Amino acid sequence: MQRYGLFEVLGIELEYMLVDRSTLAIRPEVSRILNEGGAPVDELKFQSTAWSNELVSHVLEIKTEPPVVSVDRAYEWLRTDLENLLPDLQKDGYTLMGTGMHPSMRPEETVLWPGENGPIYRTFDRIFDCSGHGWSNLQSMHLNFPFKDDYEFSRLMAAIRVLLPIIPAISASSPICEDRWTGFLDYRLEVYRQNAARVPSVSGQVVPEPVFEPSEYNEKILQRIYDDLEPLDPEGILRDEWVNARGAIARFQRNAIEIRVIDTQETLSMDMAIACMVVEVLRNLVEERWSDFSAQAAASQDLLVDTFQSVLRKGGSADLDASYCSLLGLQAGTAESAWQSLCERMSFSSEMKLDRSVEFLLSRGSLARRIKEPLELSMGTILTSAPVSVRDHIPAIYGQFASPLLPPYSPVS
Repeated sequence: MQRYGLFEVLGIELEYMLVDRSTLAIRPEVSRILNEGGAPVDELKFQSTAWSNELVSHVLEIKTEPPVVSVDRAYEWLRTDLENLLPDLQKDGYTLMGTGMHPSMRPEETVLWPGENGPIYRTFDRIFDCSGHGWSNLQSMHLNFPFKDDYEFSRLMAAIRVLLPIIPAISASSPICEDRWTGFLDYRLEVYRQNAARVPSVSGQVVPEPVFEPSEYNEKILQRIYDDLEPLDPEGILRDEWVNARGAIARFQRNAIEIRVIDTQETLSMDMAIACMVVEVLRNLVEERWSDFSAQAAASQDLLVDTFQSVLRKGGSADLDASYCSLLGLQAGTAESAWQSLCERMSFSSEMKLDRSVEFLLSRGSLARRIKEPLELSMGTILTSAPVSVRDHIPAIYGQFASPLLPPYSPVS
């Protein structure tokens, strides 16, 4: 296996839900796409991407394979294969829809994927009950950042741990669940952080613990998960590093750290805009532009977790503690203002015009915020932390999300 150094390449994975083109109801029929010779398969490989199943039969994952040298290249490859797939899919009455959660799906609609990975999924279901929204109703973008040795692992993990709590301020796209405004701008992550409560070590506090050496990570994180699962999984079916459900996990089998807290957006271009922003801020953190490794590694776990949970509920309007902001070279302010200040310091040159999507996101805020604003306008009320039915307004809003291939600088607004 080739080892890449910090920021030499990037791996991107995106999850979409298969839905009815007219009603947007989920369709557990991804086997229509993942199919060879009339039989479902777990993965299809193309020239530059791979398509695969997820836990449930209405979710499809598309990823860059091999890793890419830039987000622009990822956008080009992913868009090309989506352009090849979508016309025939839509002609048959289906489409792929983004956002972090389906707004109307009920747990009883869950259908587990039956393919080669079926034993893994059935084990998860037996232990955790995968009909819950934190398992069956979630779509995200994963970013994989390589490291070539222990030194790079420690620097990368420290930087990711600092940035992770405010990523949902720009990526939240899941404020609605079962036709109700949930009171959280990122409800996907709110249910995700509770989905393994039966074995708490599986997801921890979602924000990774301050563990910066691979040997220590294996001992304190992975081995503990395996030990805690053993009574429930004596066959060891889940004994692999992918069982770790933190918001960023070490993937030693491919020498990368995978960030998992990014909701899928309404268009591919907005997904890639967020990838651009995360890559550049992480690069500056690793290069110690605003704080050194020692300060990043010493960041309080309680502070990071409290910040993360506040951002899940409030999004960009969440207030940030001064000590947290100092790690980013900022004065105290909101999560949204922090992203604006960070991005003002960097250049987002993009041959694919993703810089224009970055500008849109910084000026208009997360998709969750852009869902909330028209809801409040049409309902004539201010949405608060209290859950409330929004069923009648969902078709008009989510009907705009029925294709990930809108132009790169014209996202749904």
